[in-house]
Amino acid sequence: MTERLTLAEADIVRAAEIWRAGGLVAFPTETVYGLGADAGNDKAVAAIFAAKDRPSFNPLITHVASLDQAKALAVWSDRAEALAAAYWPGPLTLVLPLRDGAPVSGLVTAGLDTIGIRMPAHPVARRLLTAFGRGVAAPSANRSGRISPTRAEHVLDTLDGRIDAVVAGGASQVGLESTILGLTGKPTLLRPGGITAEALVGTLGTHVFTRRDTEAISAPGQTPSHYAPRATLRLNAAEWQDGEATLGFGDMPCDLNLSQSEDLSEAAANLFAHLHALDRSGREVIAVAPVPHRGLGIAINDRLSRAAAPR
Repeated sequence: MTERLTLAEADIVRAAEIWRAGGLVAFPTETVYGLGADAGNDKAVAAIFAAKDRPSFNPLITHVASLDQAKALAVWSDRAEALAAAYWPGPLTLVLPLRDGAPVSGLVTAGLDTIGIRMPAHPVARRLLTAFGRGVAAPSANRSGRISPTRAEHVLDTLDGRIDAVVAGGASQVGLESTILGLTGKPTLLRPGGITAEALVGTLGTHVFTRRDTEAISAPGQTPSHYAPRATLRLNAAEWQDGEATLGFGDMPCDLNLSQSEDLSEAAANLFAHLHALDRSGREVIAVAPVPHRGLGIAINDRLSRAAAPR
Protein backbone atom coordinates (compact mmCIF):
# COMPACT_ATOMS: atom_id res chain seq x y z
CA MET A 1 0.00 0.00 0.00
CA THR A 2 1.32 3.44 -0.90
CA GLU A 3 1.99 5.69 2.08
CA ARG A 4 0.18 9.05 2.02
CA LEU A 5 2.37 11.91 3.27
CA THR A 6 1.35 15.44 4.20
CA LEU A 7 3.22 18.75 4.12
CA ALA A 8 4.25 18.42 7.77
CA GLU A 9 8.00 18.67 8.32
CA ALA A 10 8.11 15.12 9.69
CA ASP A 11 6.63 13.85 6.43
CA ILE A 12 9.13 15.85 4.34
CA VAL A 13 11.90 14.18 6.33
CA ARG A 14 10.18 10.81 5.86
CA ALA A 15 10.10 11.27 2.07
CA ALA A 16 13.82 12.09 2.00
CA GLU A 17 14.50 8.98 4.11
CA ILE A 18 12.60 6.83 1.60
CA TRP A 19 14.73 8.24 -1.23
CA ARG A 20 17.93 7.55 0.71
CA ALA A 21 16.77 3.95 1.21
CA GLY A 22 16.26 3.53 -2.55
CA GLY A 23 12.48 3.96 -2.55
CA LEU A 24 10.02 5.83 -4.76
CA VAL A 25 8.11 8.94 -3.69
CA ALA A 26 5.68 10.89 -5.86
CA PHE A 27 5.67 14.62 -5.19
CA PRO A 28 4.09 17.83 -6.51
CA THR A 29 5.79 20.23 -8.86
CA GLU A 30 4.32 23.28 -10.57
CA THR A 31 4.12 21.30 -13.84
CA VAL A 32 2.78 17.84 -12.89
CA TYR A 33 3.43 15.36 -10.08
CA GLY A 34 6.78 13.59 -10.43
CA LEU A 35 7.78 10.07 -9.41
CA GLY A 36 11.12 10.58 -7.70
CA ALA A 37 14.08 8.39 -6.81
CA ASP A 38 17.74 8.94 -5.98
CA ALA A 39 19.27 9.79 -9.38
CA GLY A 40 22.56 8.15 -8.38
CA ASN A 41 21.07 4.81 -7.31
CA ASP A 42 20.79 2.29 -10.17
CA LYS A 43 18.27 0.06 -8.38
CA ALA A 44 16.10 2.99 -7.34
CA VAL A 45 16.03 4.40 -10.88
CA ALA A 46 15.28 0.94 -12.28
CA ALA A 47 12.32 0.80 -9.89
CA ILE A 48 10.89 3.93 -11.55
CA PHE A 49 10.86 2.17 -14.92
CA ALA A 50 9.26 -0.92 -13.37
CA ALA A 51 6.56 1.03 -11.52
CA LYS A 52 5.65 3.02 -14.63
CA ASP A 53 6.13 0.21 -17.18
CA ARG A 54 8.33 2.77 -18.92
CA PRO A 55 10.68 1.81 -21.78
CA SER A 56 14.32 2.09 -20.70
CA PHE A 57 15.33 3.98 -23.87
CA ASN A 58 13.39 6.99 -22.58
CA PRO A 59 15.65 9.27 -20.46
CA LEU A 60 14.57 10.89 -17.19
CA ILE A 61 14.83 14.47 -15.93
CA THR A 62 16.96 15.05 -12.84
CA HIS A 63 15.52 17.60 -10.42
CA VAL A 64 17.85 19.74 -8.31
CA ALA A 65 17.53 22.27 -5.51
CA SER A 66 20.46 24.52 -6.48
CA LEU A 67 22.72 25.64 -9.30
CA ASP A 68 25.65 23.95 -7.59
CA GLN A 69 23.85 20.61 -7.83
CA ALA A 70 23.12 21.23 -11.52
CA LYS A 71 26.73 22.15 -12.29
CA ALA A 72 27.94 18.95 -10.59
CA LEU A 73 25.92 16.94 -13.12
CA ALA A 74 26.34 18.86 -16.37
CA VAL A 75 28.90 20.82 -18.34
CA TRP A 76 27.66 24.37 -17.87
CA SER A 77 27.67 27.16 -20.45
CA ASP A 78 26.88 30.86 -20.80
CA ARG A 79 23.56 29.98 -22.44
CA ALA A 80 22.66 27.68 -19.56
CA GLU A 81 23.55 30.44 -17.11
CA ALA A 82 21.31 32.96 -18.91
CA LEU A 83 18.38 30.57 -19.09
CA ALA A 84 18.71 29.47 -15.48
CA ALA A 85 18.82 33.11 -14.40
CA ALA A 86 15.64 33.82 -16.37
CA TYR A 87 13.53 30.72 -15.68
CA TRP A 88 14.83 28.77 -12.67
CA PRO A 89 13.27 27.80 -10.46
CA GLY A 90 10.53 27.08 -12.97
CA PRO A 91 9.15 24.86 -15.74
CA LEU A 92 12.24 24.67 -17.97
CA THR A 93 14.45 21.59 -18.42
CA LEU A 94 17.90 22.06 -19.94
CA VAL A 95 19.58 19.17 -21.77
CA LEU A 96 23.33 19.61 -21.40
CA PRO A 97 26.49 17.52 -21.84
CA LEU A 98 26.88 15.05 -18.98
CA ARG A 99 29.84 15.91 -16.75
CA ASP A 100 32.50 13.21 -16.43
CA GLY A 101 32.08 11.38 -13.15
CA ALA A 102 28.67 12.91 -12.46
CA PRO A 103 26.89 11.03 -9.62
CA VAL A 104 24.00 9.86 -11.79
CA SER A 105 22.84 6.44 -12.91
CA GLY A 106 23.25 5.54 -16.58
CA LEU A 107 19.56 4.60 -16.54
CA VAL A 108 18.69 8.27 -15.98
CA THR A 109 20.42 9.31 -19.19
CA ALA A 110 19.36 6.16 -21.11
CA GLY A 111 23.02 5.70 -21.99
CA LEU A 112 23.29 9.10 -23.69
CA ASP A 113 26.14 11.54 -23.04
CA THR A 114 23.64 14.25 -22.10
CA ILE A 115 21.47 14.94 -19.06
CA GLY A 116 18.19 16.80 -18.60
CA ILE A 117 18.11 19.00 -15.48
CA ARG A 118 15.37 21.12 -13.92
CA MET A 119 15.03 23.22 -10.78
CA PRO A 120 11.31 23.15 -9.90
CA ALA A 121 9.57 26.16 -8.39
CA HIS A 122 6.92 24.37 -6.34
CA PRO A 123 7.61 25.10 -2.65
CA VAL A 124 6.95 21.49 -1.62
CA ALA A 125 9.29 20.15 -4.29
CA ARG A 126 11.95 22.59 -3.15
CA ARG A 127 11.57 21.50 0.49
CA LEU A 128 11.87 17.85 -0.51
CA LEU A 129 14.90 18.35 -2.76
CA THR A 130 16.65 20.47 -0.13
CA ALA A 131 15.96 17.84 2.55
CA PHE A 132 17.36 15.11 0.30
CA GLY A 133 20.41 17.09 -0.78
CA ARG A 134 21.07 15.28 -4.08
CA GLY A 135 19.58 15.03 -7.55
CA VAL A 136 16.22 13.29 -7.85
CA ALA A 137 15.27 11.54 -11.09
CA ALA A 138 11.57 12.10 -11.67
CA PRO A 139 9.35 11.48 -14.68
CA SER A 140 5.61 12.10 -14.36
CA ALA A 141 4.00 9.97 -11.63
CA ASN A 142 1.71 7.83 -13.79
CA ARG A 143 1.81 4.58 -15.71
CA SER A 144 3.78 5.11 -18.90
CA GLY A 145 1.81 6.65 -21.75
CA ARG A 146 -1.21 7.53 -19.61
CA ILE A 147 -2.59 10.94 -18.61
CA SER A 148 -0.13 12.92 -16.53
CA PRO A 149 -1.12 13.57 -12.88
CA THR A 150 -1.78 17.05 -11.55
CA ARG A 151 -3.17 15.91 -8.18
CA ALA A 152 -2.17 13.25 -5.66
CA GLU A 153 -5.33 11.24 -6.41
CA HIS A 154 -4.30 11.04 -10.08
CA VAL A 155 -1.02 9.44 -8.97
CA LEU A 156 -2.86 6.84 -6.93
CA ASP A 157 -5.20 6.06 -9.85
CA THR A 158 -2.40 4.14 -11.60
CA LEU A 159 0.45 3.75 -9.10
CA ASP A 160 -1.21 2.88 -5.77
CA GLY A 161 0.67 -0.11 -4.36
CA ARG A 162 3.48 0.22 -6.90
CA ILE A 163 5.38 3.06 -5.15
CA ASP A 164 6.36 3.72 -1.54
CA ALA A 165 4.70 7.09 -0.91
CA VAL A 166 3.04 10.16 -2.36
CA VAL A 167 3.27 13.67 -0.91
CA ALA A 168 -0.09 15.41 -1.33
CA GLY A 169 0.56 19.06 -2.18
CA GLY A 170 -2.57 20.22 -3.97
CA ALA A 171 -3.07 20.82 -7.68
CA SER A 172 -0.17 21.61 -10.02
CA GLN A 173 -0.42 25.20 -11.21
CA VAL A 174 1.08 24.98 -14.72
CA GLY A 175 -0.51 21.62 -15.53
CA LEU A 176 1.82 20.72 -18.43
CA GLU A 177 5.24 19.12 -18.27
CA SER A 178 8.25 21.41 -18.52
CA THR A 179 9.58 22.86 -21.73
CA ILE A 180 12.75 20.95 -22.68
CA LEU A 181 15.53 22.83 -24.46
CA GLY A 182 18.61 21.08 -25.83
CA LEU A 183 21.88 23.00 -25.43
CA THR A 184 24.38 20.43 -26.68
CA GLY A 185 24.69 22.23 -30.03
CA LYS A 186 22.31 24.73 -31.58
CA PRO A 187 19.47 25.54 -29.14
CA THR A 188 16.71 23.03 -29.95
CA LEU A 189 13.19 22.78 -28.54
CA LEU A 190 12.88 19.10 -27.64
CA ARG A 191 9.44 19.37 -26.00
CA PRO A 192 7.09 22.36 -25.83
CA GLY A 193 5.77 23.32 -22.43
CA GLY A 194 4.90 26.19 -20.13
CA ILE A 195 7.71 28.42 -21.44
CA THR A 196 7.20 29.23 -25.10
CA ALA A 197 9.77 29.13 -27.88
CA GLU A 198 9.23 32.86 -28.39
CA ALA A 199 10.24 33.54 -24.77
CA LEU A 200 13.36 31.42 -25.15
CA VAL A 201 14.34 33.25 -28.34
CA GLY A 202 13.95 36.54 -26.49
CA THR A 203 16.21 35.37 -23.68
CA LEU A 204 18.91 33.85 -25.89
CA GLY A 205 18.79 36.43 -28.65
CA THR A 206 19.09 33.66 -31.24
CA HIS A 207 16.91 31.27 -33.20
CA VAL A 208 15.60 28.18 -31.41
CA PHE A 209 15.33 25.11 -33.64
CA THR A 210 12.65 22.42 -33.34
CA ARG A 211 13.20 18.69 -33.06
CA ARG A 212 11.52 16.45 -35.66
CA ASP A 213 9.56 13.43 -34.41
CA THR A 214 11.60 11.24 -36.79
CA GLU A 215 14.79 11.97 -34.85
CA ALA A 216 16.06 9.69 -32.10
CA ILE A 217 14.52 10.13 -28.65
CA SER A 218 16.70 12.50 -26.62
CA ALA A 219 14.31 13.71 -23.91
CA PRO A 220 11.09 12.65 -22.17
CA GLY A 221 7.70 13.10 -23.82
CA GLN A 222 8.90 12.39 -27.38
CA THR A 223 7.25 9.00 -27.95
CA PRO A 224 4.43 9.29 -30.53
CA SER A 225 1.79 7.88 -28.14
CA HIS A 226 1.84 9.53 -24.72
CA TYR A 227 -0.50 11.11 -22.14
CA ALA A 228 -3.30 8.78 -23.30
CA PRO A 229 -6.65 8.21 -21.56
CA ARG A 230 -8.44 4.87 -21.83
CA ALA A 231 -10.98 6.49 -24.12
CA THR A 232 -10.24 7.43 -27.74
CA LEU A 233 -9.67 11.15 -28.36
CA ARG A 234 -11.34 12.95 -31.28
CA LEU A 235 -9.50 16.23 -31.77
CA ASN A 236 -10.54 19.55 -33.33
CA ALA A 237 -14.19 18.60 -33.03
CA ALA A 238 -16.35 21.20 -34.77
CA GLU A 239 -19.52 19.68 -33.27
CA TRP A 240 -20.35 17.03 -30.70
CA GLN A 241 -21.66 13.55 -31.52
CA ASP A 242 -24.07 11.46 -29.47
CA GLY A 243 -22.50 9.48 -26.66
CA GLU A 244 -19.21 11.38 -26.53
CA ALA A 245 -17.64 12.99 -23.49
CA THR A 246 -16.95 16.58 -24.52
CA LEU A 247 -14.03 18.87 -23.67
CA GLY A 248 -14.59 22.43 -24.76
CA PHE A 249 -12.57 25.59 -25.21
CA GLY A 250 -14.34 28.94 -25.25
CA ASP A 251 -18.01 29.75 -24.73
CA MET A 252 -19.78 26.50 -25.68
CA PRO A 253 -21.91 23.76 -24.15
CA CYS A 254 -19.72 20.83 -23.05
CA ASP A 255 -19.12 18.42 -20.19
CA LEU A 256 -15.94 20.21 -19.09
CA ASN A 257 -14.30 23.36 -20.42
CA LEU A 258 -10.56 23.98 -20.61
CA SER A 259 -11.22 27.72 -20.45
CA GLN A 260 -14.52 29.40 -21.16
CA SER A 261 -12.68 32.73 -21.47
CA GLU A 262 -10.14 31.21 -23.95
CA ASP A 263 -7.25 31.73 -21.53
CA LEU A 264 -4.48 29.37 -22.66
CA SER A 265 -2.79 29.37 -19.23
CA GLU A 266 -6.05 28.27 -17.63
CA ALA A 267 -6.50 25.64 -20.36
CA ALA A 268 -3.02 24.22 -19.74
CA ALA A 269 -3.64 24.01 -16.00
CA ASN A 270 -6.96 22.20 -16.57
CA LEU A 271 -5.93 19.84 -19.39
CA PHE A 272 -4.83 16.68 -17.59
CA ALA A 273 -7.30 17.02 -14.70
CA HIS A 274 -10.21 17.34 -17.15
CA LEU A 275 -8.98 14.36 -19.20
CA HIS A 276 -8.81 12.30 -16.01
CA ALA A 277 -12.35 13.31 -15.06
CA LEU A 278 -13.83 12.62 -18.50
CA ASP A 279 -12.02 9.29 -18.74
CA ARG A 280 -13.71 8.21 -15.50
CA SER A 281 -17.10 8.74 -17.15
CA GLY A 282 -16.66 5.44 -18.96
CA ARG A 283 -17.54 6.84 -22.37
CA GLU A 284 -15.54 5.44 -25.27
CA VAL A 285 -14.75 8.74 -27.02
CA ILE A 286 -13.66 12.12 -25.68
CA ALA A 287 -14.24 14.86 -28.23
CA VAL A 288 -12.01 17.93 -27.88
CA ALA A 289 -12.75 21.38 -29.29
CA PRO A 290 -10.00 23.15 -31.29
CA VAL A 291 -7.35 24.94 -29.25
CA PRO A 292 -5.49 27.85 -30.93
CA HIS A 293 -2.00 26.77 -32.04
CA ARG A 294 -0.11 29.72 -30.58
CA GLY A 295 1.82 30.35 -27.36
CA LEU A 296 0.86 27.77 -24.74
CA GLY A 297 -1.60 26.32 -27.25
CA ILE A 298 1.36 24.71 -29.06
CA ALA A 299 2.22 22.70 -25.93
CA ILE A 300 -1.44 21.84 -25.29
CA ASN A 301 -1.88 20.59 -28.86
CA ASP A 302 1.36 18.59 -28.59
CA ARG A 303 -0.05 16.72 -25.56
CA LEU A 304 -3.43 16.22 -27.20
CA SER A 305 -1.94 14.89 -30.46
CA ARG A 306 0.19 12.36 -28.58
CA ALA A 307 -2.79 11.36 -26.41
CA ALA A 308 -4.80 10.72 -29.59
CA ALA A 309 -2.04 8.81 -31.42
CA PRO A 310 -2.44 5.08 -32.25
CA ARG A 311 -1.32 2.93 -29.31
